[in-house]
Amino acid sequence: MSKQRIAVGLCGLGTVGSGVVTLFERHGAALATRCGCPVELTHIGARRDRPDCDTSGYNVSRDIFAVVADPEIDIIVELIGGTTTAYDLVAQALEAGKHVVTANKALMASRGNELAALAEQKGVALRFEAAVAGGIPVIKTLRESLAANAIDSIAGIINGTGNFILTEMAKAGRAFEDVLSEAQALGYAEADPTFDIDGTDAAHKLVILATLAFGIPLDIDGPFTEGINSVAPEDLHFAEELGYVIKHLGIAQRVGGQVDLRVHPTLIPRDKQIATVDGVLNTVMVRSDAVGELVLVGPGAGALPTASAVCGDVTDIAQHVARGTTDARPVLGLPTQALQSLPRVSRDDVQSEWYLRMVVSDQPGAMADITRLLGNEGISIESLIQRPPKSGAKEVSVVIITDRASGSGIQRAVDAIEQLEALAGSITMLRVEAFEGS
Repeated sequence: MSKQRIAVGLCGLGTVGSGVVTLFERHGAALATRCGCPVELTHIGARRDRPDCDTSGYNVSRDIFAVVADPEIDIIVELIGGTTTAYDLVAQALEAGKHVVTANKALMASRGNELAALAEQKGVALRFEAAVAGGIPVIKTLRESLAANAIDSIAGIINGTGNFILTEMAKAGRAFEDVLSEAQALGYAEADPTFDIDGTDAAHKLVILATLAFGIPLDIDGPFTEGINSVAPEDLHFAEELGYVIKHLGIAQRVGGQVDLRVHPTLIPRDKQIATVDGVLNTVMVRSDAVGELVLVGPGAGALPTASAVCGDVTDIAQHVARGTTDARPVLGLPTQALQSLPRVSRDDVQSEWYLRMVVSDQPGAMADITRLLGNEGISIESLIQRPPKSGAKEVSVVIITDRASGSGIQRAVDAIEQLEALAGSITMLRVEAFEGS
């Protein structure tokens, strides 16, 4: 049975929530035309007012669950964040037969299997385009546009805060803490930026991408994760001198019958397209058997880009509701019962080239010892920078790019090198990804 009007309830009036209000006011008529009937935001659940967002024309409840209980609401938009109250809210909405749109990557990564199964059981839609890469339509691309492809790998810059910090450090040689403070002042980083800095945010997004790409259940503990706070300005400088840039990447790829999931700072040849994406922009590179390589670039955060993705999902659902039809597309690309777990590749087994930076006493035989210990693990040196000591200095910086080696092999070599009397302090280790063919 078709509907004369579709009512939307918004839970959460933060940055993205206010963006959703703006887009409904700006483009409400266009949404109605696209859907064949009015699509109206009628009820907002917000625990406090937002001075820069006028809600006087809406029914506003301080109890966000009152929005779910509103019998007029067809579609719930969850933008409160977190994984406890948000889970209860979404589950209650699905149980009530309401469609749900969320931007909550932590919720989807941690509880998405349960929520997807519930949505499929109740015959309602659960959409989450805004959970990954803001305004870039990567979820729809993986779930629908590439449905006839076997996806081999995904690599992406999927946290704009980290990309902004590394970009600014590289451009001006600024310290990490200095750029982080600027990112907070500009609104790119939260007051508590831990999840952006330590890689947790990117890992949550990678989990979602891997599920859609490989048909595996969501697994929040799946990726190996490293943050960006170990990257020093000198690493960015040396990388540039060697022909690379450093980006914080999420990488998911098939390796035989296993899946490799990892988030970490990575050296990329500067002539690769993914290496040119700077500032708060995100990018996702997908490689598949039919299309080959596909690169999506765009704003990964912000009120309107993320709200755009939310409203896109609302429109998608509303078009079905308006026609009285059921959106039978599985939440995670495949029906939840068809998702199949695959073993994870140990990070110790992942092969790559490596960037090593160390400080070495300027004494005879030091480099010979380093080369010997790498050679003991079958690792050769591809590139080398050795600075002459400054006047009166007794130590020099040495930077090495190795050939391909496993994580376990390079770690054994590094452990041995760090025992040398000539070595001062610990060694900085970063993976190098060539992305051949990109």
